[in-house]
Amino acid sequence: MANIKSSAKRDVKSKQLRAKNKAEKTELKTNMKKFDAAVAEGNRETAVNAYKVAVKSVDRAAGKNLLHKNNAAHKVSTMTKKLNEMA
Repeated sequence: MANIKSSAKRDVKSKQLRAKNKAEKTELKTNMKKFDAAVAEGNRETAVNAYKVAVKSVDRAAGKNLLHKNNAAHKVSTMTKKLNEMA
């Protein structure tokens, strides 16, 4: 247990931030899985809608430093290739 008041506050704050980051990463992974499922199903209309949501969430995660910008670009590029192969 923290002996200093500010240290105790930081502990509480870090737990809150950890929970927020975990929730945002989980949402990101869910959106990407929905896109992959739509591509595997072969439904282009659903895939296009899921693609838009997934790309937006990847870009948001990169902006919040949940993902490195190059990792985010790689994910978007991979999803774009999958979508274009459906045509």
